[in-house]
Amino acid sequence: MEQESLFDNPAFSRPLAERVRPQSLEEFVGQQKLLGEGKVLRKLIDQDEVPSMIFWGPPGVGKTTLARIIARKTQANFINFSAVTSGIKDIKKVMNEAEKNRTFGSKTILFVDEIHRFNKAQQDAFLPFVEKGSITLIGATTENPSFEVNAALLSRCKVFVLQPLTQADVRRLLQNALHDSRGFGEEKISIRPQALDMISGFANGDARVALNTLEMAVMNGTRDHDRITVDQETLEQITSQKSLLYDKKGEEHYNLISALHKSMRNSDVDAALYWLARMLEAGENPLYVARRLIRFASEDVGMADSRAVEITVAVYQACHFIGMPECSVHLAHAVTYLSLAPKSNAIYAAYESAKADARNSIDEPVPLVLRNAPTKLMKELHYGADYQYAHDSEDKLTNMQTMPSNLTGRRYYYPTTQGSEAKVGQRLKQIQDWHQKHDADRD
Repeated sequence: MEQESLFDNPAFSRPLAERVRPQSLEEFVGQQKLLGEGKVLRKLIDQDEVPSMIFWGPPGVGKTTLARIIARKTQANFINFSAVTSGIKDIKKVMNEAEKNRTFGSKTILFVDEIHRFNKAQQDAFLPFVEKGSITLIGATTENPSFEVNAALLSRCKVFVLQPLTQADVRRLLQNALHDSRGFGEEKISIRPQALDMISGFANGDARVALNTLEMAVMNGTRDHDRITVDQETLEQITSQKSLLYDKKGEEHYNLISALHKSMRNSDVDAALYWLARMLEAGENPLYVARRLIRFASEDVGMADSRAVEITVAVYQACHFIGMPECSVHLAHAVTYLSLAPKSNAIYAAYESAKADARNSIDEPVPLVLRNAPTKLMKELHYGADYQYAHDSEDKLTNMQTMPSNLTGRRYYYPTTQGSEAKVGQRLKQIQDWHQKHDADRD
């Protein structure tokens, strides 16, 4: 007799992520900086004063779910619109229906997923209806709306930035799915806490990935009568990764990034590559690693090799474009480059020194000579008077005082002799010698 599967039940015909989609703000997980008690977006929703807005954030953080909750909370008609399949004709049809609803006192929330995929003409079609209040537009995008959404439309929308879910957020979603009757709450599922941690790390802040992974793990679990057990081997096959130590409380996370950073600083390329692999194979977000490499490029390489910043920023973009596992080679490229590059922390030390003065010294006003004078009054007040334009001088240098008087003579940047910074040091010495010779004329 063929064994009945859990997923033969019609209740499980829809994906887990859809079945357990939160129906209220109380069920919604994450984005506490926006939705916590007293926060801006939460107050707008509670007061039923929701403006047209853009949700900007990575996949799987709840953009669509939040839009649906808002529609339900405000008792508005909810229309889900796809930027991939809809044209101007479809837009106008929906807009006209929304306008009719408005005349009868009914609100319409139009949710446009991937709004950045609409061209200018399609985006412009929304404008008159947003202005009249026929619709409340909620757009979702994974791209920077400053570049992907028309300025006219963007100016009429409030932009809210949704952050990737934390590992704790994702773990909470998984627990909810296991106990919710819409998920696996009516079933006996045996899964170890370490397995939930592994799924949480693998998801990289994406709730949909986490729930899909959990569903696949349960579907492939071992059935013993009415109990399904998810074992480690099955989960490793599903995630295609070895279960490495990665403390859910975060200590091992910081230990590993510290090991990577210090290995690169010590120019130990092999150790750096090992720690990189440890992080990636344990499920670390590649974009987090890429951001840390960009920081390292200026903090520890700096002017000794300014190309380090260009390379690490390019690697970050590559990781954003193609994701794991393909982008692992790009991260290895950057880690190798940074490990072998000449090292200088002169820029880091210079900024820290300048920061201390900015915080601790008296805030002197900007010298008049450095101020612009766009109005007659400012000119009468001597803004910009006696300003010396460096390009007009033969040496491209002037003896004009640009430092506040209380900090005159202060030095922050002391270049090293490493790599390209040796030439920078020579140039700085030329400038200092010039000032030593000419600044007496100013006095």
